[in-house]
Formats: sequence, structure tokens, C-alpha cells
Amino acid sequence: MTPLLVVDGDSFAHRAYHAIPKSIRRGDGGPGNMLFGFSNMLLRLWADERPRTALVAWDTLEVPTYRHEALEAYQSGREFEAELLEQLGLLPSLVGSSGLAVAKAPGYEADDFLGAAVSFEEATDGDVLVATSDRDAFQLASERTTILQPVRGAAPARIDPAEVRKRYGVEPEQVPDFIALRGDPSDRIPGARGIGPKKAADLLAQYGSLDAMLDAGRFAAEADALRLYRRIATLDREAPLPPLPDVVPDWTAAAAAARDLGMEGLAGRFAEAATWS
Repeated sequence: MTPLLVVDGDSFAHRAYHAIPKSIRRGDGGPGNMLFGFSNMLLRLWADERPRTALVAWDTLEVPTYRHEALEAYQSGREFEAELLEQLGLLPSLVGSSGLAVAKAPGYEADDFLGAAVSFEEATDGDVLVATSDRDAFQLASERTTILQPVRGAAPARIDPAEVRKRYGVEPEQVPDFIALRGDPSDRIPGARGIGPKKAADLLAQYGSLDAMLDAGRFAAEADALRLYRRIATLDREAPLPPLPDVVPDWTAAAAAARDLGMEGLAGRFAEAATWS
């Protein structure tokens, strides 16, 4: 079955911003490197995977999520350059100009839309490809869902349940418990005191779940905190989704949108994509 492609927009946008020279500018002199790099990544994914449609999901940085409100340290210390934020504001409409679906809503992170899209597609026995560098998404791996993890200079790594077990030593559905125990420095989730990846995996192999550990009296002093960390690490599969009918992207319209931004080189890339059979 032709898969649904779900893309973590922020993940790929940040990769593009740091990989593509900042000398790429828009016609008005504004920054264009992220716009150019992200669009090329999206076009490459489309050409390689030929999905039935794509959903590109985005964070809303201006509004805190329940995760930020529940854990003050969550993602603290992150500061983004003005040129990065400016392009993040332009990308959703550029992607949407092609007719591909865009998901962005206050209070939700891009990851939540990934989870919601997987649940939606799997409910109809559909297959899903989730493109992201965020390993929290490993919890979505299943017989029908594969994670596409970008690899510099090579094709994306394809992460299925067996690969999750190989890398983490846990099942995909145990990943939120694993993160709660091990912690996540990138998101400032502390984890359980003295517990690293191997010990977290060993405990989950022994008990099966964080709840079973807590019921057995393990981590009694940290129980509430660990439940909170697991909640933060769990993707919200109820996040609101746009309609996801099959779509043939209108790359010609995307070329026009790129041209309106003063990016002739990017417009040419979209125009070339419009000739693909």
C-alpha cells in the first residue's frame, strides 16, 4: 500500500539551517538558506518514497505546551537566531502552497502530529513513513510504521521495531518509559537518579513497564516525577489533524510561491519537480 509520509518540519528545518550556507538570501535580502535546504529535503523525500500524500508538522514556538507548564526545565536554554525564526515562520505557507497538508496548532509540538497521523493511518490499515531526527518518535515504530532517520551524506536509516530493540533494548511501546528512566538531556528531562540507558533497558526487560516498577516499590521517592517525565515523552495522538486525502503536489504553485519570496533558484527546483512523472 502506498504510504502516508509524515515529516517533522522543525527537525528538518533546523538541519537545513545549520547545513546550508547562510549566504543564500531572498530577493529582499532576507535569509533563505533554511527555505532552500528544507525544500530540497522535502523534494528528495517525495521523489524517493512516492507517498500517497505528505503531512508536514510544526511546533508553535510562541505558545507553551503542557510540557513546558508541567516541567519548568523542559527545553530550557534553547535560543534561536532571528534568521532561523524568520524562516520557520515562512516555511508552513511555502509547503502548503504545493497542496500538501500542514499541521500546526498552539499547545502542540510537531511530534504530537506525527503520533496522531500514525494513529489515523494505521486505523485504516495504512502504512506510514515518519521522517524525523527526533528519537522520541521511535515509540511509533510498528509493523505498519517506519521511522526515516536522516543520516548525513547517505539515505535515511529505516527504523522498524527490530531496529528500536537493537538500539535501545526495548520495545517501541516502552520508549516513553525508557526516556522517563534514562532522561533526555536535549529536552532537559532529568530521568531517574543513577539510571543510564543500559540500566533503564534492563529494568524494563525485568518489569515490563514503569508502572510495574513503581507498583513493586522501585523509585518510590521519584514516582510522581517519573510519571511526569513519561507523560512529557509520550506523543499526543489526539492532536488535531487536517484532512489527508491522496494528493499530487502542485510543484508549479510552489515554484510561484518561491518566486514571490525572491528565490529563483528554489523556484527552479520546484519547477523541475513539476516535470516528474
